Amino acid sequence: MTFKLVSILVAVTLSATVAAEPPARVEKQGQASKTKIEATVAGHLSGLNGKYKLRASEVTYAPGGFIGPHHHAGPGVRCVTAGELTYIQPDRTTIYRQGDCFFESGDVSHTAKNETGKPVVLLNFEVLPVDWSAGSAIPVPK
Repeated sequence: MTFKLVSILVAVTLSATVAAEPPARVEKQGQASKTKIEATVAGHLSGLNGKYKLRASEVTYAPGGFIGPHHHAGPGVRCVTAGELTYIQPDRTTIYRQGDCFFESGDVSHTAKNETGKPVVLLNFEVLPVDWSAGSAIPVPK
């Protein structure tokens, strides 16, 4: 009986996996990210140890570059090191300039773009699940 139940569960899981659509992607153009460092959390915050990592990335937006509406897999701080970033949220638009830093909780839809003729460069510091290997931008949940 147990073997039959396991066989049915495996068959259902495999058919659901095969039938599933590929994951949606966030639209972007002229935006590139380079991971600078990743480190697994370890220390006095024992509830986080081994479960999360800190990732620091350098993100560059070419003139006219953008990333469409998205969320993030985890929260983080963004610091503009060059240029001027237009940051659009549902209730407001903010221009961040060189030297400005801001926090993203990860669960608020936003778009970012470079509306200038010079590159925009950000340092992104974010907390992610330790096994997360992809970029942190994820499609806005429906």
